[in-house]
Amino acid sequence: MSLPVSPATVPPDVAAQPLVETDLESQFVALIRQHQGILHKVCRVYQSDPDERDDLLQEITLQLWKSFATFRGAAKVTTWMYRVALNTAITYYRRQARAPQTSGLAHNLFNLPTEAPDPEKEERLRLLYGAVEKLSKIEKAIVMLYLEDHTYEEVAAIVGITQNYVRVKMSRIITKLKKDLHAQR
Repeated sequence: MSLPVSPATVPPDVAAQPLVETDLESQFVALIRQHQGILHKVCRVYQSDPDERDDLLQEITLQLWKSFATFRGAAKVTTWMYRVALNTAITYYRRQARAPQTSGLAHNLFNLPTEAPDPEKEERLRLLYGAVEKLSKIEKAIVMLYLEDHTYEEVAAIVGITQNYVRVKMSRIITKLKKDLHAQR
């Protein structure tokens, strides 16, 4: 079944891409494929167990799908994706006790490949993720966005706090991470 598509509901960077089909589902899949790194990073930061990461990835994708038709484009599509992904990750376990919800989106409609970095890079990432795991949920979100080279303004918009508070938190987070990483060596 094809859903109605209006220009207001299609993110600008997806609408600009040439697509064979123009239905909402195809645009959503293209968007997810284009920005899948966001989803993998959020899952990695919030879940250390691979099976739990897969479950969280499915939940984030479901929440993105549910809100995709109402996305108005007021913010950048990546800001919207981060906001949905982070909110979903933070509240994941509270909702996990409820029965899983199903969606009309086909389970195997798209396959998100797992990134496989080199062993040296993997070890550095393991140490960093170990240090990040000790941070609070809001600190995890801030550091992840910082490592993605988002500006303080973008981080503030995604997380929902002031720019000044982002600067203060980031300074404290860097100090915590340096101390933890130094202790691991």
